[in-house]
Amino acid sequence: MGTQQITAPPCALSPAPGDATPSSGVIHINVRHVAGFTVIGNHLAQHRGLSLAAIGLAAHIQSLPAGARIGIKRLAERFPESETRIAAALRELEATGYLHRSRVRLPDGRIVTRTISYNQPGAAPQPRTVPSEPAPLPTPPPPPRVTAPEPHPAPAPAPPPPPTPQPQPAPVLVPTPTARTSPPPPLPQPQELTPELQRVATALLADLRRHTPQLTLAENDIHALTTGVATWLERDAHPDTIRHALTTNLPNLLKHPAKLLRHRITALLPPPLPGAQDLGPARPGVIVIPLQNCDHCDRAFRSRHPGHCRDCRTELHTAA
Repeated sequence: MGTQQITAPPCALSPAPGDATPSSGVIHINVRHVAGFTVIGNHLAQHRGLSLAAIGLAAHIQSLPAGARIGIKRLAERFPESETRIAAALRELEATGYLHRSRVRLPDGRIVTRTISYNQPGAAPQPRTVPSEPAPLPTPPPPPRVTAPEPHPAPAPAPPPPPTPQPQPAPVLVPTPTARTSPPPPLPQPQELTPELQRVATALLADLRRHTPQLTLAENDIHALTTGVATWLERDAHPDTIRHALTTNLPNLLKHPAKLLRHRITALLPPPLPGAQDLGPARPGVIVIPLQNCDHCDRAFRSRHPGHCRDCRTELHTAA
């Protein structure tokens, strides 16, 4: 009875705090990477304003080596997304500061697109520091040796000076177009701004950001552009037609969306629809005689003056 049972299993250890498996949600199984990995910040992986395609594209770009080509066509060959979806994701990354693209002229005259990827927008790049090596311990001087005097050797010729490095020509940036000196043309005004036209125009401008994030307008800009869109609606333009004219072929780097929309609303304004009388066939030199109804038999006949048709005139002349 007093013999210890050495074959019995020991008591189970109590679980350490923090090791409990959650009852729901994601469970992480992490393995430490030693090579071939990229550090991605949670500000990008959990960004509230970026789409899932934009977050994945930013992670892919940050994992590429310097000098890798990331054009829209090359990315479309690498991923199943279309060129339109990839271009929209690149514009999202530019709008949030994770990407910057500019046109640069090379010394040989070619113009290329330079892309800069930021793993943390707004943070200044930190200089690389080289760890200092410890100073070597001083060694004791060797004991002096007594040697016979030797003749002085001839001085060696001085080495030629190193060639002066030639400065490389800096890339020439393509100048941006100068600002407009004359005032922009005024916005078109409708003949009568009804409450219904104003409501539809305001809703159409505010809804542009759901189709194109670059066209997110301030409330004051929406009120300023409402009269121009109301003029389109007054001229029987469909809302889908207006939306397509305002959102198609946007520039890559859009700094002032309200100015671009103001220009398109003014420059692409369609003319009023013609009336039914304007759509008749043009026959120059031909005089059309109007139709008249006969006063006796109500038959239609062509004449410049009302009266009787040919048959009724013959019958009246015979009866007389």
